[in-house]
Amino acid sequence: QVQLVESGGGLVQAGGSLRLSCAASGRTSSNYPTGWFRQAPGKERVFVASINWSGGRTFYRDSVKGRFTISRDNAKNTVSLQMNSLKAEDTAVYYCAATAGVDAPLTPAGYAYWGQGTQVTVSS
Repeated sequence: QVQLVESGGGLVQAGGSLRLSCAASGRTSSNYPTGWFRQAPGKERVFVASINWSGGRTFYRDSVKGRFTISRDNAKNTVSLQMNSLKAEDTAVYYCAATAGVDAPLTPAGYAYWGQGTQVTVSS
């Protein structure tokens, strides 16, 4: 089993920045591909960004490209999401997820392990 804990959410004004962290523990491998997803009230959970085991391959949803950066520190079993130039439409609960598979899928169904989520609220 792998446990994931997100942190770093909060309230920020539009144009501001936040850095989310996802800490893995338990029967963990620092090489698990990891994704960030978000879910706004009344909407489905959607892909935000993903990173492969080495950190050498990343993917982003179009609306966050150039503003968000995903990275990982395998020595510390953490994956981070740096969010800059935040917009009101980025408001959501953000979840990190990990998979024991080879790559980081772009859909929630591809992940076996999930954190509890952290709220990000961007005021306009």
